[in-house]
Amino acid sequence: MEIGFILLGLLVVLIFLGIPIAFAIGIASLAAIVYGGLPISILAQRSFAGIDSFPLLAVPFFLLAGNLMTAGGINERILRFCMALVGWIRGSLGIVTVVASALFASISGSGVATVSSIGGITIPAMKKNHYDPSFAAAVASASSILGPLIPPSIFLIVYANSVQMSVKDLFIGAVFPGIMVAIVFILYTYYYAKKHNIPSDEKLEGIRILRESKNSFWALLMPVIILGGIFGGIFTPTEAAAVSVVYAFIIGAFVYKEIKWKNLMTATMESCVSTAIILLLLATSNVSGWVVVASNLPATITEAFLSISGNAIVLFLLINLLLLFVGMILEANAAIVILVPILLPIVTALGMTPLQFGIVMSVNLCIGLITPPVGVCLLLGNDIAQTPFEKTFKRTMPFILLAIAVLLLITYVPFFTTWLPSVL
Repeated sequence: MEIGFILLGLLVVLIFLGIPIAFAIGIASLAAIVYGGLPISILAQRSFAGIDSFPLLAVPFFLLAGNLMTAGGINERILRFCMALVGWIRGSLGIVTVVASALFASISGSGVATVSSIGGITIPAMKKNHYDPSFAAAVASASSILGPLIPPSIFLIVYANSVQMSVKDLFIGAVFPGIMVAIVFILYTYYYAKKHNIPSDEKLEGIRILRESKNSFWALLMPVIILGGIFGGIFTPTEAAAVSVVYAFIIGAFVYKEIKWKNLMTATMESCVSTAIILLLLATSNVSGWVVVASNLPATITEAFLSISGNAIVLFLLINLLLLFVGMILEANAAIVILVPILLPIVTALGMTPLQFGIVMSVNLCIGLITPPVGVCLLLGNDIAQTPFEKTFKRTMPFILLAIAVLLLITYVPFFTTWLPSVL
C-alpha cells in the first residue's frame, strides 16, 4: 500500500510543478517501482500492454475523421441544414450550435474538435447577428461537451480499455444521457433568447429545407452509417472509425471537392499529434494503474469511503464531487486511467455497474472541459469570441448546472444508462 501512496503523492507534486501529465505519471510510477523493489522491466511491459489493444485503434481514426470533416466542408453543410431546419426559432443561431455540435459529436468523439469546428463558424455568425459575444462563446463551449459524450466517444473508448469491457455497450448506454444534455441546452438557449428578445434569423421555408437537405445529404448520412453500423452489429466501433475516415475522405475529396493536398496533410498531422499524446498517456497510465492495484490501495480507499457512510446516495454524491473537482484540474483521459482502478471497486460495492459508472464518469469529466482552471473547451470558445473570460464563464454557469442536473439523474436512476444496452 505504501508504494501506492508514494505514486499518488509524487504525481500530485509533479502535476503542480507543471510537468506534462504523461511524463508525470511515468516518473511517479518508476519512482514507486524502484522504491518497492519491483523489477524495472514492469515499466516497459505494462506500457506496451496499455496500448496493445484493438479498440484503441478507433482513437486515431475518429480524430482523423473529425479533421477530415472540417477540411472537406462536411461541417458547413451540416450547419446550413440545421439553420434551415430551426432558423425560424427565436435564438436560432444558438440552437443551431447545439444541434450541429450533437451531429458532429456523433462522428468525432472530441470536445476540442467540436468547439473548433462548429464554434469556429457559429460564434462569429452570432456576433455578427448582435448576440452577446460572451453568450456566443458560452453556448458553443458548452455544446462542445456533446463531442466526448454522444457516441462515439474517445473518453468511453479509453474507459472501456481500462476496465476491459465492450465499447459498443458503453456507446449505446451513452445515447440517452447525450440526448438529455442536448435537449436541456436547447431549452435553455431558447429561454435565454426569449428573455433577451433575440429574434429568429430566418423564416420557415419548406423549399429551403428541401434544398439544404439535398445539399447536405452525404454529410448527414455519415452519422447514420457510423452509429447505425455500430448499434446494428454491422461492424465494431474500431471498424466504424476506419469507415468514417474513408467516408469523410471520399465525400470531402470527390463529392464536395474541398479536400486538397495541403489541408489533407494538416488534418493528418493534427490527428497524429493528438493520437501520440493520448497513447503516451495510456501507456504510462497503465503502469500507474498496475502499481496502484498491486499496492492494494483500492481496497484501502474503498474501506475508507464505506466507513464515511453506508448510504449509497451520500457516497455517490461524494464520488461525483470528487470527479467534478478532478475534471477541473486534470486532463480527462488521464483522470480516467488514474481513477478507475481506485473508484470502480467502490461503486461496484455500492451496486453501480461498470457500464453506468463509465458514463457517469464521462459526464463528470465532460463538465470539466468547460470548468476553470483548465476548462480547455471554454478557453478555446472564449478565444474564438474574443471576449472577457469572466463574462463567458458567467454565461456558461447555467449550462454547467444543467449538465450537473443530468449527471445526478443518471447517477441515481440507472434506467437512463442501462435500459438501451439491455434491449439492444
